[in-house]
Order: sequence, then structure tokens, then C-alpha cells
Amino acid sequence: MKKNSIKMLFVTGLILTGSLISCDKNKILTPNYEVTSQQVYSTFTSYTQVMAKVYGAFALTGNQGPSGSPDIQGIDEGTSDFFRLYFYAQELPTDEAVLAWGDPGVPDFHNMSWSSSNVILLGLYERCLYQITLCNDFIRNSTPALVASHGITGSNATTVAEYVAEARFLRAYQYANLMDLFARPPFATDADAVGSIIPPQTTRAALFTYVESELKAIDPLMVAPMKNQYGRADQGAVWALLARIYLNAGVYTGTARYADAITYSSKVINAGYSLIGNYDNLFLADNNNNTSENIFSIEYDGNTIQGYGGTTFMTHGPVGGSMPASLYGISGGWDGLRVTSNLVNLFPADTVASLSGNLKHFPNRGNADTRAEFWNAGQSLAITDVTNFAQGYAVNKWRNVTSAGVQGTNINYADVDEPIFRLPEQYLIYAEAVLRGGTGGDAGTALGYINKIRERAYGPGKGDIGSGDLTLQFILDERARELYWEGFRRTDLIRYGLFTTGTYLWPLKGGVAGGTSVGDYRNIYPIPDQDRAVNKNLTQNPGY
Repeated sequence: MKKNSIKMLFVTGLILTGSLISCDKNKILTPNYEVTSQQVYSTFTSYTQVMAKVYGAFALTGNQGPSGSPDIQGIDEGTSDFFRLYFYAQELPTDEAVLAWGDPGVPDFHNMSWSSSNVILLGLYERCLYQITLCNDFIRNSTPALVASHGITGSNATTVAEYVAEARFLRAYQYANLMDLFARPPFATDADAVGSIIPPQTTRAALFTYVESELKAIDPLMVAPMKNQYGRADQGAVWALLARIYLNAGVYTGTARYADAITYSSKVINAGYSLIGNYDNLFLADNNNNTSENIFSIEYDGNTIQGYGGTTFMTHGPVGGSMPASLYGISGGWDGLRVTSNLVNLFPADTVASLSGNLKHFPNRGNADTRAEFWNAGQSLAITDVTNFAQGYAVNKWRNVTSAGVQGTNINYADVDEPIFRLPEQYLIYAEAVLRGGTGGDAGTALGYINKIRERAYGPGKGDIGSGDLTLQFILDERARELYWEGFRRTDLIRYGLFTTGTYLWPLKGGVAGGTSVGDYRNIYPIPDQDRAVNKNLTQNPGY
């Protein structure tokens, strides 16, 4: 279904690179090849195949499809997909999501009671480090001298150099995630010879400086925005990540960088991206066509990229009760994910009242916000028992059908790609940075960007707000309405000082029905016990 993209190379990349399982003692440095690096990196085709593995580690959990020969150990392979783990950590402890299952580690997120032995956190930590390991290995073996020694010249050598810049971006992206989630992870780059050191622990501020410097260094080396092969990163992705970390710089370093957030969000906005016309189509089986809005996505394919995470999790996990699985292009629901009343209540009352209990696509709902992708038939709004799927509205946002209503290629695994950066986030970053006093921006421009998002949601000429409505609280709420379940909410609530405090409560926060505050140390996740046991350079984050 999705041609001319890096995903078409994933399978061959897996075969070539063998079993890259990070070793127990030195996860970040030592991939365990079944063949030598000289064999792996020998031709231009093999470089392309290895690069497919570097990208593929976002979407695949091992080298044999949905199970068998997993990339990382110590966690059920079906759970070990990057976005599924990231969703757990970023959404389940917040007002946006609950999950009915009692799988090991899952209830800890609802209750905000996780410890350094939580298996989900171990999986996320190791997945990020594993992808960094792949990037380091590729970069280390792709110097101009090594590439030339393999007889790779001309345009092929140029392409390999582009791969290197992309690998540096993917490494920076995962280090940015570790900075946000764990603050002080172990640190190593391609400059560290394989097996030469046990990685030292970095600081959050030092990691911020590294990520920032890497992204600026590769900026001129990347393919221009929207000019790269689908599924590969370009300059737009670099600028989007810079804007994202600058918005949160005060949390990471103690020093605000709002002017820089304005600068880089503006670069993305002015690069030629535009919103697609229909919000409903953002997370469907043919959303690979949304290249005007989606800046960088993780690719999935029901036939060639199979697993139980990613968008297979996002399409199956929220379906249950009275929801007909066929409407979602899947074989059956998993009776798991729902939203809390706090998220539903961020939408206008007439929007919520218009929910008819079935898919709200595609009837005209007047002035209702079309982003309210909720299913309420047989579902109560209130949640008192997380394990009861009937409590909490379900979500229609991800569906394994095309924009024309055609079922995806496989009813068991989704074709939907998962956007990591979308244009609306950049509009929202710009507006928030302006409101927080960042220089170089304009309040009128910020208002215009927000109204672009809202006109898409409500229809042309509808949904616009005035300058007096544009407040920081409005931006936080609008981020939830536009970006819910896309992996932003924990970070947003921390930036606003609302994640752990009693200032803002939601059902089940802290494991209490009406919500309660928890210790501020929970703004950062713990370093997993398993890694500290083998890397004596690591100390635990405060509070754990």
C-alpha cells in the first residue's frame, strides 16, 4: 500500500544485520552481531539495509515479526515497541488515558506509584538506548574513509552521508526522550570504541546541550523539508525537535529558551507545511498521504511490519464493549484504553452532547469540535474502576481503514503510521512561547496559528477565538484537544507545574478516586534497577 518509503526495506535490513541484541553489561555500546561489521557494511545496498534497521527499530520489536528474537530482554516482546512504551509513560499517568489491564507495571502508572523495578519503564529505557546503540554503530561504520574503502563513490556516497545525518538525528531524538523521561541516563556516542568503556552517567543540562548541538550540527547536512524519501527525517524534523526541546528548556536546564522556540517553530511553519483538510484522516490507514502536515512519522504496515505495539496497539487497544471491530478495520478489540472525564470536558458541551454513541465520522455536527473522537454507547463518563472497560469513553482517533473507508491490508496489524511531529504542535509551541514572553514572536501571528487549528476542527469561519481568549491555560487545553494520546500530556503538565501537585486533579490521580497530589520527584522516572546493577557509574534519581 505504501510505496517508495524506507519501510519497504525493513525486512531485508533485518536479515542482513542479524540479531542486534544489546548485551547485559553494556547496553548502549555493544550490539551482538551474528556477522562481522565488515560483512554488514560492505556495499551501498547493505548500508541502505542497515539504515532500514535503524529506522525499523521504532516499529519492530525483533527480527522475526511480532515475536521471536526480540531486540531487548526482560519485557514481553509485544509490549516492547517504542510508541506503545512511550504512550504508557506519557499518557497513562495523566488525565488523558486509563488502561483496563493488570499487566505487570501497568497499574503503577494510573496510581503514580511506579518504582525503579517497573518493567514498562525498563522496556522504554532499554528501547531508547537500543536505538541509540544502532545509531552509534551505523555512524561509526560510515565515515567517509570507510565508505570509500568499500568502493562507494559519487551519488551513493552522498546518500550514505545523508544516512549518517539522519542517524545522528534519530540518536538525538532518543537522547531527548531520555532527557525528558529519565533526566540522567548513561551516555555514549560513536566516538566511544565498542566495549571500551562502561557508559558514564550524564546530567540533564549536559544532555540538553548535547542534543541541541547535534541538531544544529546536522541541520545543514539534512535533506530539505518535504524533499526526502517518505519515512526518513529531514530538516523539518530537526527544526521541530529543536522547537520542542526549547519550549521545555526551563524544565531541563533551569533556563528558559522561548525565543529559540519561536525561531525554530517559525522555521517549520514557514517551510511549506500545511494542515490537511480533515482531522479524521490524520490517523487512518492511508495517512502516509498526509505529507503536508506530518513532519516525521513511524511507519507501520499490516503485512510487512507486524507487532503488538505502535498503531496496532492504538487501533485495537481502545476498542471493546459495543464498538463493532469492523468499523475500525480490525479483527477484534482489546477492551483496554479509555479517556477520563477531564479530557472529555475540555471539549464544548454541545460537542459532547452531540456524541451519538457511534463513530462521529462523518456527519455534519454543526459547531461541534470534530476532534472529539469519542465513543460513548455503553460507556459511562465516570471511572471508579480502571479495570472495567465500560467506565470511561472510548476513542475513535486511530482506525485501520482508509479515508475512503476501505479496510487496511491486514485486520490483525495496522497500516496506520504514527506521526511524531505534526505541524499543529509547532503552531502551539509558537503561541505558548509568545505568551511566555519569548522575543521575536507576535501575538497576532500566534492567534492566527491557533485559529488555523480551530477552523480545521470546527469548519471554515468557525471556532475562532479572540485575542483575549489566548491564555496559557487555553494553550494547555488546546494542546490536549489537538494532540491527545500522541504522547505529549505528561511533559505538558510538568511544564505547567500540574503533573504532581494538588493544583490540578483528575480521576484516579495518585490512585485516589478524586485525585491527589504525589511527590514532585515523580516528575522524573527512576533509572531501572537492572541497569544500575551492571553499570556502577549510575546513581538513582532522587526520591526512588
